[in-house]
Parts: sequence; C-alpha cells; structure tokens
Amino acid sequence: METVHTQGVWMAEALQKGTMEYEKQWLFVTHMGDPKAAFLIYFPIVYYLNKRTGIAVVWVTVISEWLNLVFKWILFGERPFWWVEESRLFVENPPQVQQFPPTCETGPGSPSGHAMVTSAVWWVMVSAAASFLHSCTRSRLLMAVPYLLYVLFLVAVGLSRIFILAHFPHQVIAGTLTGFALGVVLNRTVPERRPLLFFLQTCMGLFLGALLLHSGLEHFGVDLSWSITLAKRWCSQKDWIRMDSRPFSSLTRDCGAMLGLGLAQFWKPGGWPLPWVPRTLCLALSSLALYHINRMPLPSSPPVLFYILYFIRFTVMPQVVMVLVPGFVHLLTAKNKQE
Repeated sequence: METVHTQGVWMAEALQKGTMEYEKQWLFVTHMGDPKAAFLIYFPIVYYLNKRTGIAVVWVTVISEWLNLVFKWILFGERPFWWVEESRLFVENPPQVQQFPPTCETGPGSPSGHAMVTSAVWWVMVSAAASFLHSCTRSRLLMAVPYLLYVLFLVAVGLSRIFILAHFPHQVIAGTLTGFALGVVLNRTVPERRPLLFFLQTCMGLFLGALLLHSGLEHFGVDLSWSITLAKRWCSQKDWIRMDSRPFSSLTRDCGAMLGLGLAQFWKPGGWPLPWVPRTLCLALSSLALYHINRMPLPSSPPVLFYILYFIRFTVMPQVVMVLVPGFVHLLTAKNKQE
C-alpha cells in the first residue's frame, strides 16, 4: 500500500498547488458532503418536497454511515495528514501540503464516509428528481440532468477530501462505489409508516451491533483508538480535533436519528397535510431551528455525557422537521382561515 499512499499524497500536493485559490470552495464542498449535512440540510428540503423521499434520506444516511463505521473499524485505513509523518518516507523530499479545519478527523480513513454517505443519499434524491422530471416531460434528456449533477457533485466531494488531506484517492473511490450500491438497495426499503417498535429495534440493533464488534475486536487485541491517537499527534491545530468526528459520535448520531424518525411517525402518522406556501414557511423555520440546535455547545468531558446529549440532539431533529414545525404552521394557517 505504500505506493498507493505515496501517489495519493503527491496527487493531494498537486491539487493543492493547482487550486489553492479555490480553498473556500473546496471547504464548502466538503462541508456539503459531510454526513451531518444530510440531516441538517438535505432532509428538511427534500421532506417538504416529498415526504417519502425525505424519510428515505434519513434512513439511507443512518444505515450507510453505520456501515461506514463498521468498515473503518475493520479496514484500518490511514489518513494522509498523519501518514505523511508516520511513514517516514518523506524526510528528504517532504510534500508541500497543508491542513485545514475539517482535515483532522479522528476515525480511520477507509472508506471515505463523506463519499460513501453522499453517494448513497444523493442517489435517493436524484433518482426521485429524475423520475419526477420524466413523469412531467417524458424527456430522457431532462431526466439525465439530475444524474449528471450527481456525478459532478460526487467528483467534487471526492476531490475536496483529497485536497484537505482527509483521504487518499482509493478511499474516496471505495466510498463512492459502496455508497452508490447502498443507495440503490436501501431506496427500495424505506420504512414509511412502520410501527415505532421497528425503529426502536433498529436503533438498539445498530447500537448493540457496533458495541459487540468494538468489544470483540478489542478482545482480540485490536486497539480501536489508534486513529484518535494519530490524529491528535499530527493535527497542526489542536482545536481542529472535534468530538463529533469520533467514531462513537457517528454511532450516537445515527441511533438518535433513527429513534427520532420513528417517534415522528408515531406522533403524527402520515405527517401534516400542508399546501405549498405553508411548506415553504415550514422549510424556513425548520432550517433555522436545526441550525440553532446544531450550534448549541455540548460539553466534551466526560465523553459519555457528550454522546448522550449528541444522541438527544439528533433524536429531536426529525421531530422538529416532521411534527413540531409543521404542526405549528398548520395551527397558524388554520387559525387564519377561521378568522
């Protein structure tokens, strides 16, 4: 793998040298490819356009990110920002590369979570958009537009991850292909109108499955904190090390979102029936609420407290989008009609 890693580092160096003036654009793209963006940005937008597709976004995000965590624990992928230093191969000819705030993720690098989750989630969205365009226009040319945007965005996300030294090219390719396959399969099994028990069982299954795998690997002498140690050692800015990039943060995020999705459908099966104008208001209010919920600071110590609060945060988010905000807007519009 040394040759593959070395070529990946030189590619990152060439990409940084050639496109450093677009640093802000690369950072924006990598932000839009973050798995959290699926919950915070794509989910509310898509849900108010089509409820089933919105639920599919959460479902596919949770399962694909959980599988990405499992793959990372098993595959032990390096990350460029620490491998450059740990490999000792660049003592005489060090690459001219630099780190950025999103660089210092603490989990293993293979496959890329950004590429994998984005590939899966965007497949759900673009396939729905393509079907809608085809049903309205019967034009295969217009139907192809969402798929073209899909490919372009995946390429941009992958290059952004290489640019900031978060991943090697082969990790991005592996994540993209795996995510595409998951998106195709999971989009056929969307848990719309499923009972709350299904979501409780799925949440517990994801949590206990990850814990059992973690305990089993550690029982056989595998140190699963190795990547956290390396990230802390070689990150150029210590404040770039974030708790929400740790493997257990993604686990609690996914479990919370899964439970929240079940609770939202339990409180209000089928959702609130709203015309297009109130839906626009719902989108604005939901996006504002999610933004502030996500910005609320959480204590990083002790870690268990952080994970519990992080779990609660993502349990609340689907209910804000699917129940609380639409319910408020429904009552508001109903009152105005009565007056």
